Amino acid sequence: MQYGIPIPSRGPLATTDQIRAIASSAEAKGFDLVTVADHIVIPHGIASKYPYSESGAFVNTAGDWIDMFAMLGLLAGVTSRVKLLTAVLVVPYRHPVTTAKMLASIDYLSGGRLIVGCGTGWMEEEFVLVGAPPFAQRGAVTSEYLRAFRELWTKPEPHFEGEFVHFSAASCDPKPVQRPHPPLWIGGESGPAIRRAATLGDGWFPMPTNPTRPLDTLERFKPALDEMRSYAERAGRDPGAIQLCVNSSYYSLGKPNLNAEGQRRSFSGNPEQFAADIAAYQAMGVGTLLVRAPGASVAEINESMDRFNREVRPLVG
Repeated sequence: MQYGIPIPSRGPLATTDQIRAIASSAEAKGFDLVTVADHIVIPHGIASKYPYSESGAFVNTAGDWIDMFAMLGLLAGVTSRVKLLTAVLVVPYRHPVTTAKMLASIDYLSGGRLIVGCGTGWMEEEFVLVGAPPFAQRGAVTSEYLRAFRELWTKPEPHFEGEFVHFSAASCDPKPVQRPHPPLWIGGESGPAIRRAATLGDGWFPMPTNPTRPLDTLERFKPALDEMRSYAERAGRDPGAIQLCVNSSYYSLGKPNLNAEGQRRSFSGNPEQFAADIAAYQAMGVGTLLVRAPGASVAEINESMDRFNREVRPLVG
């Protein structure tokens, strides 16, 4: 199992020195991935429903988000081993030729350490402010942009004719270090997101806390995984080749976190329960777990990582 932690891109910890310290420490402590989030602007007055809270309210409404690509450049320079995961890149926000170029450059400069976690986005107001394609078309736009990425990353003379993007007669170099390209991990729990992961993705990256389709227990996760694998088989793909990443989200060591049905949510409770969950998901083919490293300071985040390494990882084996 690979383990990753988020790197703060907003708030009091999102300074150059503290970002550098947290990322370097995660690498030194044996974590395998660091993740960065994506927002460009935060509108004043958000009517869109945030999909990962019961109320639909988005609590991170301050506008102090550091650009994802600036974060990736900094992280590539201060680390040498950990993978850099976008969690997640909102694909429709930027023109695909520009995005593909920036992602390829990050992979090139990091020595092939980029994983592109992809999402369609949820905040319609942000779509409008950044001039993205219509919000209602975001699924189709995302699927087409992913195909455009692959064309730009793998062909010496890329050519693409789609509904939303067209290009030809141009070079886009340097290519990514990874061959054939950086992995595309598709986020989302809806039927369309699962189909996109099965047909276009190199990995599937769901969140457990979507109240419209909660995947917060093993029993809830398994049917969604079976659905994804069934779509892959029907598309002529090997389901076992699609990498799986799960997010422990808001759950952590300590008192078990119970869902509305009174079931213990995965990755909550004591170290033995947490470790048993890791083993159970690993047996289902999950290869990456994103864990929380809570703390209001670098020292507290370091202690969170140390506690996970000390109390949980030895129990997994």
